[in-house]
Amino acid sequence: MSTQPIDLKKAIKNLDSLPAMPVIAQKILALSLDTDAGELQLLRLIEKDPQISARIIGLANSPLFGASKRVNSIQDAAMLLGLTRVKSVAVGIAVMSTLQRSPSGTLDLQQLWMHSLGVALGMRTLSRAMPPRTRPLEDEIFLAGLLHDIGYMVLNYLDTSLSDRLHNQLIAQPERTISDIEPEIIEISHAELGAELARHWDLPERIIAVLRYHHTPNDEAAAAGQPLVSLLNLSERLLPSFGITETVDLTINEADWTELGIDPSRAEELTASVHEQAELAKQLANSF
Repeated sequence: MSTQPIDLKKAIKNLDSLPAMPVIAQKILALSLDTDAGELQLLRLIEKDPQISARIIGLANSPLFGASKRVNSIQDAAMLLGLTRVKSVAVGIAVMSTLQRSPSGTLDLQQLWMHSLGVALGMRTLSRAMPPRTRPLEDEIFLAGLLHDIGYMVLNYLDTSLSDRLHNQLIAQPERTISDIEPEIIEISHAELGAELARHWDLPERIIAVLRYHHTPNDEAAAAGQPLVSLLNLSERLLPSFGITETVDLTINEADWTELGIDPSRAEELTASVHEQAELAKQLANSF
């Protein structure tokens, strides 16, 4: 790769600069799980990919889901986790894998996976305290959580040296937020980069909005992804710098809870639960 910084805005608009969506992710997203044939096809696709299979079986064997016996197959994992969750996790893993560079530079992909999984699990915990009628679907929660910071991988894919500069500054100045540091180093934020990739891949508008506005949930345009955007934003603020160095505004008030239909009196209890889930995500990520 050239040592000269590239024009990110121009590169992200040039579709040839972006990787194609991995074939397995395309096939998985296209599947309908409403039929036995669709379910069987999903399991067969996953079984053919060793990395995805290993991570899903590892997830099923974690204390997160309370397996009563050792899970050794994708079929058993699907029974425990549910097909929609397996589908979302498989897509997330496939997408992250296709953006990997070796060497990956300062960006620690293992830590990014841990962060993304922790945020997804935090979202799941918080969503269960929401009114059922406004609660997002669990497959959307997992897909949004796993992909929300994919923009960091896009930046690393397009220009590893620029990615290194950004992450080195985030590490060197942990007292400053990502929103303060990022504009000084890159001309287009990781949120915008992730959203552009998601749009290029024709992902659902709600997911695109989550990627674009997960740090700015009050932006009017974020409405297309609500309540997922606010749910993710709150989960990430409850897990400051979990897995990756990315300082965010940690101010949380009653309105952040009530906006999601969550009783603010449960804030302490839910915060503790989110932290417990994150610790389990750390154990799981370290096992891969």
